[in-house]
Amino acid sequence: MRRSSCALLATVVGGFILLSTACAQIPPLPAGAAYVTEEKQLEQSTVLLNNEDKVIPLQDLDKINVASVRFSHNNAPVFDSLLNKYTLVHSFNGLTYSGLTGASKLSDDLKLYNTVILQLTDADLSNNQVLDFISVNTKLKKLIIAYWGNGRALTQMNEVTAPILWTNGTTPLAASYLAQAIFGGVAVTQKLNKTFLAKYSSGTGFLTAKTRLQYSVPEDAGINAANLLPIDNIAREAIGDQATPGFVVMAVKDGKVIFNKAYGYHTYAKAEPDKITDIFDLASCTKISATTMEVMQLVEQGKLNLDSTMGSYLASARNTNKNTIRVRELMLHQAGLIPYIPFYQRIKPADHSSDSSAAYPTKVADGYYMRKDYYRDVMLPQMLNTGLRVRGQYEYSDLSMYFMKEIVETITATPLNQYVQNNFYNPLGMQTAGFLPRNRFSRDRIPPTENDTYFRRTLVQGYVHDQGAAMAGGVSGHAGLFASANDLAILYQMVLNGGTYGGVQYFKPETVEQFTTKQSAVSRRGLGFDRWDPVTSKHYPSDFASPQTFGHTGYTGTCIWVDPKYNLVYIFLSNRVYPKDSMLLNSRRIRARIQDVFYQAIEKGL
Repeated sequence: MRRSSCALLATVVGGFILLSTACAQIPPLPAGAAYVTEEKQLEQSTVLLNNEDKVIPLQDLDKINVASVRFSHNNAPVFDSLLNKYTLVHSFNGLTYSGLTGASKLSDDLKLYNTVILQLTDADLSNNQVLDFISVNTKLKKLIIAYWGNGRALTQMNEVTAPILWTNGTTPLAASYLAQAIFGGVAVTQKLNKTFLAKYSSGTGFLTAKTRLQYSVPEDAGINAANLLPIDNIAREAIGDQATPGFVVMAVKDGKVIFNKAYGYHTYAKAEPDKITDIFDLASCTKISATTMEVMQLVEQGKLNLDSTMGSYLASARNTNKNTIRVRELMLHQAGLIPYIPFYQRIKPADHSSDSSAAYPTKVADGYYMRKDYYRDVMLPQMLNTGLRVRGQYEYSDLSMYFMKEIVETITATPLNQYVQNNFYNPLGMQTAGFLPRNRFSRDRIPPTENDTYFRRTLVQGYVHDQGAAMAGGVSGHAGLFASANDLAILYQMVLNGGTYGGVQYFKPETVEQFTTKQSAVSRRGLGFDRWDPVTSKHYPSDFASPQTFGHTGYTGTCIWVDPKYNLVYIFLSNRVYPKDSMLLNSRRIRARIQDVFYQAIEKGL
């Protein structure tokens, strides 16, 4: 898809920006070998100056509000798009601020942003008003300058103290490259090879390391893009046979996003195409993406003991048969718990209302509210009073993660959704991940799940599909998390990295190993994590996955699989339960077959 932008034609004398513009078409990024060749050239020509304070790569993503300002930069749409892969960045077009007061108006509009990224070209740096704008805002903001040009304009920035990322490339890929360098998606490896000023002399500059995801092409990871074309055929089959209305696939190889594509639509009406930024109900992927993440951190901090009992944490469990169940048993699904409880079948008319009130505060769906404390008074006691099956054997159970939520919240005195948001999602730059997405996003960003005709009697969109999690208020240990593919790629690249991402250590490598490797004598499971199955006839999760593979699937048609042997993260997100539950996605092995394609492409190489 070609993007359009507006190029600067003339400067207003004494004005801040140029008023006369012309719209130009921006060519797409190169593909395949051409992309890799140009990327290597950009690596050799990109230099970072004035980074004594180590501003770049940007840190503390949960504490910064970022604006991107462009003037005559034709490739601004590419640049801004890549910035937004890492954190939310708002774009400002300097061309709309004219006249002698233009700089002041722009500065006023940037007052709520503590970090400002300026996109500058040689033409921009010949304008004194732009230089004045830099001087003023350096004192007020964390300013970063991305400069594309021949380098001579560096002589205009002798007084500039803000970090400057410069490349002599002026292509769309050059825009993409500098955006990624700002966040550590690519490393800066070069210093100046010529002198422009005493301040910017040959040999000066700062080097950085790659600390976050890079957005590239398959060839950059040794894969021929043509060998990934079978994914399109599988997509046509899945959507054509109504296994799912649509889905998003993402793959990360060697820390590089090599595939990210949306197929189909939100529904079979084909009114809203799926987009790579769509926010999906992750169903049981919540177990590893939220609850297990918190458990890992609490275990590492010594606040939670895997060999302690439920009764040692939960007073309500002490006079039940759950008292002596160990945390480790819950995490391995070896506690003997029943698989699930169809809670909605026991709802009485007095338990819900079509209107919210102090008596009915818990929103389950549009026009459906549960009575106050229904989870505490009815659901939790019902779970605690269930019988135990064969304890010590593997039996997958949602109840385990209902209980783990109670345990971690008791330890931290913080709701699960708030804990993971503040300790993982926000610091990592995950923009969509979280519970209760309708509180933050419009419903059109969230593909609907089931047309519920038996419980809520409405189309479920933006509310958790799982009935028990919905009745619990949308936040549960086993379901309720929503996210985009990019957010999940960030989270699981961190795990694949051994717990480190963006220069921050979230877990020790030994903690990651403890939870993701086989920890059971009676099943394939890790702690919280599902894993590769040694029974080859099951082909789980893929015909070619290595024994090191860990991850999880979700009932709504989702999966996340990490394979350390191949340095691979694979993500599949769909709403296969729309408009009603269908097993075709599973019986056709759509998720596994697409995963197979990536392994086969890796094996074939270039």
